[in-house]
Amino acid sequence: MINRELIRIKVVQLTYAYYQNGSKNIDTAEKELMFSLSKAYDMYNYLLALIVGITREARRHVEVAESKAKREGTPMPSTKFIYNRFALQLEQNKMLNEFMETQKKSWDDHPEFLKKIYIQITESQIYKDYMESADDDYLTDRELWRKIYRTLIQDNPDLDALLEEQSLYWNDDKEVVDTFVVKTIKRFEEKNSSNQELLPEYDSEEDKDYARKLFRATIMNGEEYQRYMSEASRNWDFSRLAYMDIVIMQIAIAEMMTFPSIPISVTINEYVELAKVYSTPRSAGYINGMLDAIAHHLVNSGRLMKMVR
Repeated sequence: MINRELIRIKVVQLTYAYYQNGSKNIDTAEKELMFSLSKAYDMYNYLLALIVGITREARRHVEVAESKAKREGTPMPSTKFIYNRFALQLEQNKMLNEFMETQKKSWDDHPEFLKKIYIQITESQIYKDYMESADDDYLTDRELWRKIYRTLIQDNPDLDALLEEQSLYWNDDKEVVDTFVVKTIKRFEEKNSSNQELLPEYDSEEDKDYARKLFRATIMNGEEYQRYMSEASRNWDFSRLAYMDIVIMQIAIAEMMTFPSIPISVTINEYVELAKVYSTPRSAGYINGMLDAIAHHLVNSGRLMKMVR
């Protein structure tokens, strides 16, 4: 699950923090980086578990409605939502249950939030269409939760506030993690039952090494990379730059120099996108031009053996 997009985000954040704090202990900073990445995986599992939490909340509401219907002799409520095949499969998922058993967090600790989001779901057109539809199969059930997640969970201010209270590491992670949750929902197959595999913590061991190598190269060769910036730009004045711009370019140069298999164009595009989020409005265009100039300079001087776009 932790891919290079998320790793780049975390390296930008942790490199900036490294230079801002006073300790400058690279081993401690690296541990913080890896811990921060692991917390993103925690959030992934926690958000999947939210679907289970909402389903259990729905059961409580249905049980109350059933008791009332029996007392008053009125029609019994529909149980279609609480017997949603995808939600039941997720509730029984071995990987999710094993993970959640190791955590101190549980959605049962947030009954008011569960109640509120359940009501929001039942008032949505997505829910109403599902309950009125004659379609009754696994794919329909799974699609319901994909739609609910994308429309009512993915952009939910109450959920964002709750997550932020629980972990400072989750402030900037949710948008990326949401894409992995939706991807996981789409990957579920009924035949896999409780053995359906969730996404692993890292896409590969190579990506885990990539995180460590990128961070260490950025810090340990920082002065050298800033010299490359100066060589590629005459009359360079660091004092006129946003500090985050320097950090982003330094990391981009580290990636260019450390990972031969990553094309220069990919590196530049990735860090230009990060500049749009983490630096000033003018930074993206400036960083794009500067990284292109730096790449050409390094290739022409024989220090970088790659093709420039």
